[in-house]
Amino acid sequence: MIDYRLLQALSAVLEEGGFERAAHHLFLTQSAVSQRIKQLEAQLGQPVLVRSTPPRATSVGQRLYNHMQQVQQLEAELGLSGAPDNMTIRMTVNADSLATWLPAALVLPEHDTLRFNISVDDQAVGLRQMKQGEVMACLCASAERLNGGSVVPLGKMRYRALASPEFILRHRLHLQDGEVAAENGSPVHRERLAQAPCLVFNRDDPLQHWFLAEVANTEPRRIHLCPSSEGFVQSALAGLGYGLMPELQIYQHLSTGRLRDIVPGYVLDTPLYWHHWQTESQVMVALRQSIVSEAARHLYPLVDPG
Repeated sequence: MIDYRLLQALSAVLEEGGFERAAHHLFLTQSAVSQRIKQLEAQLGQPVLVRSTPPRATSVGQRLYNHMQQVQQLEAELGLSGAPDNMTIRMTVNADSLATWLPAALVLPEHDTLRFNISVDDQAVGLRQMKQGEVMACLCASAERLNGGSVVPLGKMRYRALASPEFILRHRLHLQDGEVAAENGSPVHRERLAQAPCLVFNRDDPLQHWFLAEVANTEPRRIHLCPSSEGFVQSALAGLGYGLMPELQIYQHLSTGRLRDIVPGYVLDTPLYWHHWQTESQVMVALRQSIVSEAARHLYPLVDPG
């Protein structure tokens, strides 16, 4: 059986970003923390940390860290003395939610000692971090329920294919209502859309490819990778490219005409789900409830009324 004091040392090193800070957090000497890590590695017969700056968990170290987080949640749920209320919640979310509605949901006045360690991944693939034990919760587009986990449907984030008026003119995409349907499938129209520079968040972002496949049966030929939700919008405003952007983020630019639809009336709805462990502490229950409530205010329902 693993001594949980060793796992506490591992967690502290990862959360504090180094041995010295971990020692201060645990009220130990740096040598004592180092010895506990070495003892853990000796017991396992393999390293749990990569001695980089800051230290990183190996695959087995990540699994142990994940296990320690679950133990802390269980202790908090059972009301055991010493269960931390200031735990670090590791979660992965999609960039567009983080740039729009999600931050308000993370404000929990009754748990104001919480710390969030948020990583960003595309909504289409974010669940893989939870599968690998790297995070304890996930906001993504997958409804797949993991073993030992639960999934809560939140709603749909609506995207529109947008570009600046100057970009649309420069690349001859300024089609009037009805002309897109009339030209859909024509070689000229397909070529215009395919050749126009396209903004893509990262290699896992499929939205622009889905858009082009649906409206013109083609795929983008010229891509700008832009792994920043805010930078994505700014790049479109500057005329660098077009892309799929969430309505929540660009209402003001639409109302002023700084961004316009490439295909009038076209929308792409992406579902969002909250994934968490089945064993929930009061902190995680409060977080889930806050996320569900905030999502209901901003996202479209997953099932249309009527």
